[in-house]
Parts: sequence; C-alpha cells; structure tokens
Amino acid sequence: MKIYQIKEQFLLDNDLDQVWAFFSNPKNLKIITPEFLNFKFISGAEDGQIYPGKIIEYRVHPLFGIPLQWVTEVTQVKDREYFIDEQRFGPYKLWHHQHSFSQTEDGVLVEDLVHYGLSFGILGQIAREVIVKRQLASIFKYRHQKMNEVFKVLKYQSLSD
Repeated sequence: MKIYQIKEQFLLDNDLDQVWAFFSNPKNLKIITPEFLNFKFISGAEDGQIYPGKIIEYRVHPLFGIPLQWVTEVTQVKDREYFIDEQRFGPYKLWHHQHSFSQTEDGVLVEDLVHYGLSFGILGQIAREVIVKRQLASIFKYRHQKMNEVFKVLKYQSLSD
C-alpha cells in the first residue's frame, strides 16, 4: 500500500483556548465539512468532547451520492496541543489525522497532518489520481474557507503531496 500525505497549516487571529474549543468539539466537524458530502453524525458527537478512545460514527456520500459509513477513533489527546483521530471503518485502508495547535506571537498555528492509503493496489492509486486527490483538496479548501468565517485566517499553506 502506498501512503500519501496531506499537510495544511493555518495561522488564525485568535487565542489558543478558543481555537482548541472549536476544533476539539466533534460537533464542529459538520461546520467544516463541504455540503456535497451530505455529512451526518450517527453517534459520538452528542457530548461535544474528545478523549482518547472516543468513537465517532458518521455517514458521508463521497461518490455519486452513495452513502458510506465512516468510523473514527480519537486515539490521543494532549489538551490545547494536539489530538489524533484514526479511521476504524470507512473509505480508506489507512487514515491517520493529527491536529496540532500552538500559540505564536502572531496568532494560533493550526497544523493538520494526514497520512492515508487506499485499497485495491494499482486501481487505488489510479482512483487517487483521478478522484480522491482532487476531492481531498476540495475538502481542505472548503475547510480553509470556513476557518476564515469562524476565525480570521492570517496565513494558509498547503504542503500536500
């Protein structure tokens, strides 16, 4: 399996407590997910908290309106520094997403580092080039736009492969 990487950085004009409160609340995932995915929570967002071992289930419609269940587990949390979620069931063979936060002189630096892999060998690699890569770029672009609505984005950088 080939492993791909997405790396995004946002510098937000806000304080760490407010940024952490937004990102660490699973309910806000719906706000930063594009409408075309028709994102719906099944479970795990009702209490608005993350913690290691937290399971979040949702349904998305990534291709042709076909519903797909996605289950992630929050595996690590260090308050106001980072948290990691990993797919347990869903569209990827591997999905490991680290969200990091740090206060700087200019604002809060938010970094996303995603490692993902697809099933089906060469067919998965072709699907990535034709569909998946473009769709993930669209999702992160939407997320950037929403971040600018929720917080003021001072700087944005995409370092994806």
